[in-house]
Amino acid sequence: MTLHRAYVLLAAFYSLLLLIGLIALLAGGGTLLALPQLAVGALGVVGLWGYILKKGFMNPRMWRPFACLLGVAAAVQLFLVFAASPSGTEITWMLTSTIFSLLLMILLYRYGDRDQALWASPEELEGGKLLGELLEAQPELMVEKQAEDRQATVRVQKAGNEYRASVVRQREAEVERFEERFTCPATLAFFIEKFTCISVRDFADKYTGGGTSPA
Repeated sequence: MTLHRAYVLLAAFYSLLLLIGLIALLAGGGTLLALPQLAVGALGVVGLWGYILKKGFMNPRMWRPFACLLGVAAAVQLFLVFAASPSGTEITWMLTSTIFSLLLMILLYRYGDRDQALWASPEELEGGKLLGELLEAQPELMVEKQAEDRQATVRVQKAGNEYRASVVRQREAEVERFEERFTCPATLAFFIEKFTCISVRDFADKYTGGGTSPA
């Protein structure tokens, strides 16, 4: 069995658990905690399917905090099992929720990593592809640009499987310098266009339109 097929079966199992939980709740076998647990579980399953299918659902910034929330909720429920005096039904719900939250938490934390092609738009994928091709021909790319009251300089390098972007931004008298590293070239394209006044097209114009090697 391949890892992908195992993940698909895992997601199907989690989906089945949700259905069983919903049926139990409708049959009157749940507790006051059952409804929010099912709602949180449903959201987690959506993220799990997204992770497996390599599709970006909702916003990438929400999944890592959500995974941390699952971890906190699991810890609280374990504490309540031993510190409080829940009924047999409540213990069953809490232990089941805790056990199945742990693996889900790990996978959703990975899913929330923005540095993946699954979160990139078609334009970002195309921009990342272009930057990758330029870096195959040049050890370093550098573009400097001024737009209205802003000025930016971006240097891009590839080291192994990592892309490094060094940025200098200036607005009036304020100067910022920072550096970021990425494994996905589409994320690099997103970063450059999001945080500077420079676009991927500026790199293309310089290095495929008669530009010279980096300064």
